[in-house]
Amino acid sequence: MSFLYAIFGKTLGLIYNLVNDYALSIIVFTILVKLLLYPLNLQQIRSSKAINEIQPKLKELQEKYKNDKETLAAKQMDLYKQHHINPMAGCLPLLIQLPIIFALFGTLRDPIQYVFNNNAAMANEALSKGFLWIKDLAAPDTLNLLIPSATGFIGALPGLMPILAAAITYWQMNSMYSGQQVNEQMKTMNTILPFVILFTGRTLSAGVLIYWIISSLFQLVQQKLTGHLKKKEA
Repeated sequence: MSFLYAIFGKTLGLIYNLVNDYALSIIVFTILVKLLLYPLNLQQIRSSKAINEIQPKLKELQEKYKNDKETLAAKQMDLYKQHHINPMAGCLPLLIQLPIIFALFGTLRDPIQYVFNNNAAMANEALSKGFLWIKDLAAPDTLNLLIPSATGFIGALPGLMPILAAAITYWQMNSMYSGQQVNEQMKTMNTILPFVILFTGRTLSAGVLIYWIISSLFQLVQQKLTGHLKKKEA
């Protein structure tokens, strides 16, 4: 994984040298990464939508063959073939992307080493420029940044950026399945994941949260465009 840290760090460093703004560098870098991963994301979106469209038929099969797992599996595969769906097609892009996502997070969590090549002076200058209300992009965004008088437990609550990250994630996930049948596990995940992001976000650096927000917004736009194109084709 360290070689990916180095690659992403060097790339982010090159972008920073061009734009001379660390927050803007992360935004540009995120958009470039999402564009490179676009074919995989598109495949995942289409596969998820296709499987959700046949959910009613899958439920019928599950009810009809609930006591015969072998026949159920065979009937499900027949249904997938009938609709030209590969049930693993949605998982493969995600499995490919996971190491990339973890490497990006690792790079952004230690920008001094990976982005600025242990040049502390350059790193401090870049990180201390801040972004909007954030004064230090290497520090978490907690409530005491917006309300300086907030201290202790209250001051350590998630700030505006973790709230934005959670809200956009919720919006993006629900947009993916808008107007479609969603199973109970997916409904639970759609509800829980934004809360996980909200409370883990208070411990992540603002730089990581900028990446997450821009990435989720890009994914949301991509889903909307994919849905629009699908309607045109129909």
